[in-house]
Amino acid sequence: MPFPPSPRARSGPRRRSLLAVAPAALALTGCTGGDSGGPAGDDPSAADRLRARAARDSERLAERYDAVIAARPGLAGRLRPLREEVVRHARAFGGGRKASPSPSVSVSSSASASASGAASDSPSPAATVPGNDKDALAGLAAAERELADRRVKALGGVPGELARLLASVAAAGAAHVYLLTEGAA
Repeated sequence: MPFPPSPRARSGPRRRSLLAVAPAALALTGCTGGDSGGPAGDDPSAADRLRARAARDSERLAERYDAVIAARPGLAGRLRPLREEVVRHARAFGGGRKASPSPSVSVSSSASASASGAASDSPSPAATVPGNDKDALAGLAAAERELADRRVKALGGVPGELARLLASVAAAGAAHVYLLTEGAA
């Protein structure tokens, strides 16, 4: 006897986007053997630069979480665990500072928060937070998605340990996207 369908409609594309990262992460982490291998194995400074950039990207993403938490306190309970995981990711990549809440948060009524603010190479002065919860969560999800996608693309040319770390953090970012978008619609 088949089980009756769940009363809660599941959203396929969100789950598919989460699952799309997992095979790539598993394939690449399973295929690398050690610290060397791949083009970056010959150039340790390239791997160091990638690691430093990944740490900065995670720190900026944590700052973005801080801005949303400060502007939308009702979301704090939902966002703090994700933010703390992003801080742990920054530390895993060698980042030492813990992102602190941004004193200047600009709240706008439009959904014009840039997803690239969390991943740009130049520091952003203050994160712009949309004026409602749904748009704020969507902005964080877009930033997480962009960063996870960029990390997956970088997997091919890095040494084994760094590739495993990038794959793991990218998969966690994809899970964050799912958690941020689940229930937000």
